[in-house]
Amino acid sequence: MGITVVKDKCTGCKKCLSICPFGQVEILDKKALIKEGCTLCGACQDVCDFEAIVIERGVVKGTGDIEQYKGVFVFAEQHEGKLMGCTLELLGEGRGLADKLGEELAAVLVGHNVESVCDALFAHGTDTVYLVEAEALGHYQTEPYAAALSAVVAKYKPSIVLYGATTTGRDLAPRVAVRLQTGLTADCTGLNIEEQSGLLLQTRPAFGGNIMAMIKCANHRPQMATIRPKVMKKPMPDPLRKGKMVRVEVSMNPKNIRTKVVDVIKQAVQGVPLEEAEIVVSGGRGLGSAENFKVVEELARVLGAAVGASRAAVDAGWKPHSCQVGQTGRTVCPKLYIACGISGALQHLVGMQTSDIIVAINKDPEAPIFKVCTYGIVGDLFHVVPALTKELKLMLQGSLGMGSK
Repeated sequence: MGITVVKDKCTGCKKCLSICPFGQVEILDKKALIKEGCTLCGACQDVCDFEAIVIERGVVKGTGDIEQYKGVFVFAEQHEGKLMGCTLELLGEGRGLADKLGEELAAVLVGHNVESVCDALFAHGTDTVYLVEAEALGHYQTEPYAAALSAVVAKYKPSIVLYGATTTGRDLAPRVAVRLQTGLTADCTGLNIEEQSGLLLQTRPAFGGNIMAMIKCANHRPQMATIRPKVMKKPMPDPLRKGKMVRVEVSMNPKNIRTKVVDVIKQAVQGVPLEEAEIVVSGGRGLGSAENFKVVEELARVLGAAVGASRAAVDAGWKPHSCQVGQTGRTVCPKLYIACGISGALQHLVGMQTSDIIVAINKDPEAPIFKVCTYGIVGDLFHVVPALTKELKLMLQGSLGMGSK
């Protein structure tokens, strides 16, 4: 592994000088010179218009000196200074992995004026927070975030790096993987450590959810994975827990960022967001039409729940994709999940089987969902759901009446 400057191609334009996060480039005699402290993050190679910088990473042979790589890193996704729920879930899972390996758990926090988030990271199990702050990192953008994270990972050499499989994580993780020339397993639903080798065992659905594949990255480091939100449990925070914060200085020249955030327009969401809801009522193919979803929506209103849908219902155009629960949709983990007219294909179960309580309503007693539900009701949903809604309304009215006396 190494980096070379092709002198005949280098024009001394200084783009690599300004983009290097750790100041490891200088211009000598109008040619770029890479210092010995280079982490091979690839930022200079990406910005060079003349292909004058070449990084040899030894892709075929794998990562050299694998034993150097220690620790579990979690990308601490935040927006406007607010940590995403998936980050806390990953810290809980990362803590378990780090303890099995006897190594530290660290979080990489990237942004602008986000130092206040560190306390929450420590409270949820982090030993060390690597903080990268710059004005250019105020809003998520692929290029500066990928450069910053790649540089931190290349410098501190973790064995494992975890990301949430959010819009941000799915965009960022593959960019970092390419820069570091390592593997990436997407949309994992399970993680573990292999006892004999200490390798990360990464489990994800494959072939439309028909099989669960276990993947290992034996020859490259770090081992990287994105994990679907809501499949891991958040750890209980300990507000008295403290850790170490390491501020990592980076140089982010806005002129080298090819995109610019002009404005952020927030979409208004009616009701409870599906991923955050404590109660979810979902409908499937058994509803028969978009019109019949009113039965499910009425029950959801009474319970203060979010409305979900199976893939079959979404494919039929009865509900938008934002409502889809399952492998190719959203993963939810509410306290109560009510499935109405959903057979329970593996593709759907992957997205909701970690719910605390699952109630299944289906007229087919052989439906697969009855194998995973907590309570099952065999019957016509058009009779059962309205009756359930009516009874809940009466209970709610009764409790309100008692409260007023």
